[in-house]
Amino acid sequence: MSKEEYRKCKVNVDYTKCKNKFREKYGDVFTVYLGSRPVVMLCGAETIREALVDQAGAFSGRGPIAAVESLFQGYGLAFANGERWKALRRFSLATMRDFGMGKRSVEERIQEEAKFMVAELRKSQGSLVDPVLLFHSVTANIICSIVFGERFDYKDPQFLRMLDLMYKSFTLASSFSSQVFELFSSILKHFPGTHREIYKNLQEINTFIDQSVKKHHETLDPSSPRDFIDAFLIRMDKDKSDQNTEFHHKNLILTSLSLFFAGTETTSTTLRYGFLFLLKYPHITERVQKEIEQVIGSHRQPALEDRTKMPYTEAVICEIQRFADLLPIGVPHMVTKDTAFRGFVLPKNTEVYTVLTTALHDSCHFEKPDTFNPDHFLDAKGSLKKSPAFIPFSMGKRLCLGEGIAHAELFLFFTTILQNFSITSPVAPEDIDFTPQEFGIGRVPPAYKISFLPHMMDSGQRN
Repeated sequence: MSKEEYRKCKVNVDYTKCKNKFREKYGDVFTVYLGSRPVVMLCGAETIREALVDQAGAFSGRGPIAAVESLFQGYGLAFANGERWKALRRFSLATMRDFGMGKRSVEERIQEEAKFMVAELRKSQGSLVDPVLLFHSVTANIICSIVFGERFDYKDPQFLRMLDLMYKSFTLASSFSSQVFELFSSILKHFPGTHREIYKNLQEINTFIDQSVKKHHETLDPSSPRDFIDAFLIRMDKDKSDQNTEFHHKNLILTSLSLFFAGTETTSTTLRYGFLFLLKYPHITERVQKEIEQVIGSHRQPALEDRTKMPYTEAVICEIQRFADLLPIGVPHMVTKDTAFRGFVLPKNTEVYTVLTTALHDSCHFEKPDTFNPDHFLDAKGSLKKSPAFIPFSMGKRLCLGEGIAHAELFLFFTTILQNFSITSPVAPEDIDFTPQEFGIGRVPPAYKISFLPHMMDSGQRN
């Protein structure tokens, strides 16, 4: 693409045009205007990697999302920049690792939650259920055990209220009205709309977090931190004489919100999409269950060490993540300094969208990118193969903090359910539609009902 072609392009907010019309015309780097704001779009795995990995520092800034900007205002891990972000990320990485990230304790937490999940599904006795609430509950409880130091009962009314607020907020943030607000937020912020509903929802979650923080403070033992909030409170006390510290109440609340929201919404949405795909393609489901039976059997719980022996199941989970394409344009970045990139100069604070969907649906890396096919992640010998275009969590310095936890959850929850249940739908496989109910910054799967039919067992119950 020549410099002359690198010019302003007025577009509506249908971001998928980046992977077809505009990419075909202008290449892998071009500018669109979101209202009056110029935003640079990066398309394709190689281009995104060149920016986020090869020039990681320059592209490590976080750009705004208009629908939530009034709440975060640059605070908290997700939307912080500069030294604030560096301090919060270093602390969060270390603390999450201390409380189980990458250690066996996280596996044990997920396995424990999987037992509660199986028991809950058995209560349905094979009747049709909407999977939204249960999948939100099981994924939320993993991050809750790390951030709040406890899991919640699936019937806990306050817990259910928080989950409902998160689901509604993600759906609203992905709606057409939020896309319009992204274009004209400087004007529309003065009027009623979805942005105010999102703000109200997230503020209520913050109130819940604040109440938990107060309880933690009352029972805090600095010599024995129980969870992320305890660790943050201890750091706050340590830095109380430092007027420039980033370890204060506002960053605690908004970082906890970031972890709670991200640790719940993306994985639960992937589970919902995943089981919809498995209903559509029962032959794939049968093959996964056959591999589960061969490797794990019927009478022990799935474990993470099983992954290396189950390439087909791993390939199916990867394909679910690729095909679901939950965050098609990623989360906005911002360059931290004047940056030379592919023959252009991006001035400091230029917003950058890494269009992940162009990597996940790249025909150079995936033979049939618009078809659900686990073979995309299998070599000729049936072994799992990696793809440089498989970046559902993005990459670089802003890589999702909970990627490891999410991978573990997806494997253990999928295999545990399919070990214990057969799945059916009142809709014939050929009539199942994947069209999202909302499609913007996120892709929200359509509502559907599913039956979990317990397998017949010779003796006792599994798990």
